[in-house]
Amino acid sequence: MNDETVRLNKHLALQLGVSRREADEMIEQGRVEIDGTIASLGAQVAESSLIHVDGKPIDGKAELTYLLFHKPVGYVCSRKAQGDNPTIYELIPERYRALKTVGRLDKDSSGLILLTNDGNFAHQMTHPSFHKVKVYEVTLDKPLEPLHQQIIADYGVELADGHSKLGLETLSEDRLQWRITMHEGRNRQIRRTFEALGYSVQELHRTVFGVHNIGSLAAGQILIFTP
Repeated sequence: MNDETVRLNKHLALQLGVSRREADEMIEQGRVEIDGTIASLGAQVAESSLIHVDGKPIDGKAELTYLLFHKPVGYVCSRKAQGDNPTIYELIPERYRALKTVGRLDKDSSGLILLTNDGNFAHQMTHPSFHKVKVYEVTLDKPLEPLHQQIIADYGVELADGHSKLGLETLSEDRLQWRITMHEGRNRQIRRTFEALGYSVQELHRTVFGVHNIGSLAAGQILIFTP
């Protein structure tokens, strides 16, 4: 920041890997101090400012980092293992383990995951208002009936948390494999959509997230990128 000042919420977003909205919530909750004084919304900070969050100092200039990661099946996206299920952070080089995932894939799914410490980037990639395209390749337990294809693609399916409408493109003559296109990504939405019509998703693999494509990235591998 040199001798210039910057808005506190922007500085917190860079340092903590949160969105500016989340940073504002921290400030409103009285969790942030500047030079020993409780911070207020809209505050400006300089390089020399001493900033504490929840009583802990944050300092230094954050280097923004962005990773593409090919998540294998069997790993969870949380920082801690869940039961016998390992976490993706066991596969990521130690120097990148402070990065946060941008959205998640469940344990039984594979494919493209983004990780970053840029809270604004994460917000823009995940908030529904930005309409980021996500593409998945899905294998079902039985052929998808044409009527059910039409329901999912043209009318949508009512789920407990709202309406679910998916773009569908067949990938196999037996109607078991499909390419799914969507602009949101509620928890297990694709699986729940098919389950509502009597199908079970056997494989789910994400290939595209916004402008980012998994390409030839091998399972368990990372690629650094610049947005």
